[in-house]
Amino acid sequence: MVKHVILWTLKEEYSEEEKLNIKKEIKAGLEGLKGKVPGIVEIKVNIDGLASSNADLMLDSTFESEDALKAYAVHPDHVAVADSKVRPYTKLRSCLDYVV
Repeated sequence: MVKHVILWTLKEEYSEEEKLNIKKEIKAGLEGLKGKVPGIVEIKVNIDGLASSNADLMLDSTFESEDALKAYAVHPDHVAVADSKVRPYTKLRSCLDYVV
């Protein structure tokens, strides 16, 4: 299995209320991919970081294999969520993929 972990920082131009709504939309969009994109074992988005955090939200996902992760990256449902709910609102993305 392969873990795919991403940390995002939202653009600074949004109010705290707007950031909360954006985070909720990202969470719903990404977690809604389970059952739609083959190879996803688990997918969770944490939007409730502590004040000591320097990122706004985290994707913690597990895939059956590295090939499944590669297929997820280009799957139309994933690309649609990324292009509409994630990329327009984020300024920084850090990713770590590793074998479990």
